[in-house]
Amino acid sequence: MIKLGNFFFRHRNYLFPVFYILMFIPYAHRITQNYSLMLTLGLTVLILGQSVRMLAIGLVYIKRGGKNRRIYAEGLVTEGLFSHSRNPMYVGNVTMILGMGIMSNSYLYLLLVVPFFYFIYECIIRAEENYLRGQYGKDFEKYCANVPRWLPNLKGIGNTLTSQKFDFKKMFYKEYNTTFVWMLGAILVSLFNFYLLKGETFCVNHQFYFISFFVAAAIFYVTVRALKKSERRAQMRTQQA
Repeated sequence: MIKLGNFFFRHRNYLFPVFYILMFIPYAHRITQNYSLMLTLGLTVLILGQSVRMLAIGLVYIKRGGKNRRIYAEGLVTEGLFSHSRNPMYVGNVTMILGMGIMSNSYLYLLLVVPFFYFIYECIIRAEENYLRGQYGKDFEKYCANVPRWLPNLKGIGNTLTSQKFDFKKMFYKEYNTTFVWMLGAILVSLFNFYLLKGETFCVNHQFYFISFFVAAAIFYVTVRALKKSERRAQMRTQQA
């Protein structure tokens, strides 16, 4: 499983877009004809996952990008949401893909694709833990003994949220791309289920809602990206001065 985890870690940026594409396969067996229910439930779960990611980043962020496409950590992070779950970012990711799976309205996606997505992360986590155990030894073992791998221990969560400063700028700068991707995915999978599969008429009211949601997502993405680039250029000018 550790070898698989290292493989998935190296190629994760190529694997995960596949999960989006699979939502648009016209599966034969749909969960319900009441797609509005699946849209509401899926969005709720998706927003919950996104919120977990935002909290993890805004409180204490841990770099997951690795180094030279290999697992790497500059230190052992045990604060913020990492004091309640060893992998809050991955908890958020799996929750988000579950939300998208619900929105797909497909038995096959929920029963096969979502569990496989979880399996990939489980392998990655095992590989990361193997690395951290080698780097930090007893400190990491102690951390594992007190903090669960997946489901957060909510004891003391209120104190965590109120005692630590939340960095909104860092959260937006780190998360704007992921937020835009899931917002775009939510729009497309909703259009797919409402109009391509059910053949409903794309009425004026629906056009307004979908277009407004897309425009809001695009404005959010462009604004945050521009601010991030502007700040980066300012920092470079300061360093050169």
